[in-house]
Amino acid sequence: MAKLALSLAVVCALSTAPGFAQSWPEGKDSDRFDAGQGDLEIAFLGHGSLVLLYKGSYIYVDPVSQYANFSKYPKADLILVTHEHGDHLDAGAIAVLSKNGTRIILPEASRQKLGKGEALGHNHTVEAAGVRVMAVPAYNVTPNRTGYHPKDRKDNGYVITAGSLRIYIAGDTEPIPEMANLDPIDITFLPMNQPYTMTPEQAAASARVIKPKILYPYHFGSTDTAALQKLLAANPEIEVRIRNLQ
Repeated sequence: MAKLALSLAVVCALSTAPGFAQSWPEGKDSDRFDAGQGDLEIAFLGHGSLVLLYKGSYIYVDPVSQYANFSKYPKADLILVTHEHGDHLDAGAIAVLSKNGTRIILPEASRQKLGKGEALGHNHTVEAAGVRVMAVPAYNVTPNRTGYHPKDRKDNGYVITAGSLRIYIAGDTEPIPEMANLDPIDITFLPMNQPYTMTPEQAAASARVIKPKILYPYHFGSTDTAALQKLLAANPEIEVRIRNLQ
């Protein structure tokens, strides 16, 4: 019981109330977190598109014009792309968000398709925009789904370290063995869009391996997020947060 109380206290200390949605264009919601060296704010743009604000730097993940009008948003200091599919790699959105000095980090296959940026291989790290970014694998493992995100294309998920926080943005993946090798994760985003990524059962199993304090299902389309909440009801140490990330 004491261990459970401590775990819940850690979650409460980590997170603050969802905040300042009015500060983001188009009324996008955001959550704010104490990163020990300042606040980290994560805004939920839709699907797989996110923006992180840390120490005045704007870090976009898979910005796609379908989910936000990026002409209304601050320019990017760093753009992370997980893979080459059109709902994750949007050259037009990247162009609108880019300024002198914007760094674009992506897998090699995506770099070749975009024609620019810096390829980051699995388990390699880069420091940019005040954070450390490590690329990790993302791929399908279920028979007859491996063509969606093949292992040999070497798509990326990312582990972002901002101050004392470690955020795992999984990209398009299913449960993979590499998830067991992640160091402690505070916040994770797991995809749950059928048939391309995880089922609720797979997402719950992945969460139990990763053990984040806060889990956001994202890129979930019409998959039932309530099913994930129910599956993790016996794991109160993992807070499941549902945001507008269909």
